[in-house]
Amino acid sequence: MGSKSDTLDLSGKLLIAMPGLGDPRFARSVIFICAHSPDGAMGLVINRPARDLEFTDLLSQLGIEPGQNCPSPPIHFGGPVELGRGFVLHSAEYRGHEATLRVNDRFSMTATLDILQDITKGTGPKAALLALGYAGWGPDQLDREILANGWLTCDALPELVFDREDAGKWARALASLGVDPESLSGASGRA
Repeated sequence: MGSKSDTLDLSGKLLIAMPGLGDPRFARSVIFICAHSPDGAMGLVINRPARDLEFTDLLSQLGIEPGQNCPSPPIHFGGPVELGRGFVLHSAEYRGHEATLRVNDRFSMTATLDILQDITKGTGPKAALLALGYAGWGPDQLDREILANGWLTCDALPELVFDREDAGKWARALASLGVDPESLSGASGRA
């Protein structure tokens, strides 16, 4: 691993935490990979709702006035890095400003206040998920974790990513691969 030619680009894919991952912060996590290159990877946990924080609370803290009939996208714990920083994973039809990262033809990510203002006005993306913090990996770190069976990968489908039923996302992501969550074990050597 290490050169651009032998690094798999997982941008736009989901990581599914395996039981033996070893990091309790990511137990049963499903992570959307926003960017993956030889320099590292960045992703957002999509199945861990932020406790005791509603969209209107966040708007109030940022000094943004919610519009009438303002949608209320879910807020998630996006990962342990930069917990005070917010990210919006959203459907790709929304054309944000230059700060929007277009991941693929289904998903984009924006980390600027203008998207929150657009959401409050009803001019934001059709589907969105807000995340506080992110998951990050250094060069080749994610590749090594995958090779060590810490993660499975699968296609990211909007109906799974933006579903408000967070508790079932891990099992549904596994099922998309034909894996029964009951068959997984955190220990090796199971017969």
